[in-house]
Amino acid sequence: METFFTTSDKIHQIIKSFHLTKTLFVSSVIIGDAHIGKKTLARYLFPDAIMVSGGNQHKVESLLEKDEEIIISDFEKLTNPQALDFTNKRIIATANYVTNPSVVDRLFAFIYTMPSLEERPEDITFLSKKFVKEAQSLLMLKDKHIDIDKIALNLTHNNQSLRQSIYTYLIKQNISIDDIIQMLFEYFYTHYDGKDNYRKHIQIFEKPLIEAGLKKYGSQLKLSHALGINRNTLRKKIHEHRIY
Repeated sequence: METFFTTSDKIHQIIKSFHLTKTLFVSSVIIGDAHIGKKTLARYLFPDAIMVSGGNQHKVESLLEKDEEIIISDFEKLTNPQALDFTNKRIIATANYVTNPSVVDRLFAFIYTMPSLEERPEDITFLSKKFVKEAQSLLMLKDKHIDIDKIALNLTHNNQSLRQSIYTYLIKQNISIDDIIQMLFEYFYTHYDGKDNYRKHIQIFEKPLIEAGLKKYGSQLKLSHALGINRNTLRKKIHEHRIY
């Protein structure tokens, strides 16, 4: 059975409304950005309902003929929603956006707008901890404390980008020198092209080396000593790599 955690008042109101009407043959649609948990919420509220994608109009129509309770995900992908009849059905739809407001008004008794993940800070904290544990398990990493505040969480695509940013961070933190060498080998092998490859690819080493040093030492003079190169040479490389 799906679980759904939230501290959002708006989502709690949606859940409360569904609990009040879930025994009735009425249809509802949850609208909101992609990857904010609409499908998970629908599954949580109606665990026994069949889920079908709106990208398959024929299957949706076929299920409507024999089933009373259906979850239609990606409702906006239906090619001909006008042809659907939800009479005496309990339909729960999810949609990233509304393509035809008049059709939505006709088909659904209840229309809910689900807030994005960015509007739910406590949910971000909960999901971040969940994804950290998930990543540690799948990547077979040691189960140690991870300071989530140090992770640059990406919320541009809600749950999807949040999970990706956490996985990326943990992979970077646990990558070995041998892994880096192998990755570089694969990259260079794929991107060798024409002439002057040394000049074209040297920035892969030099740019992050200089940027990391500038951040660590906070001074070009100290970094030039740490790198063992002349300060003027360092300035030239900073200019060449457009490091600001």
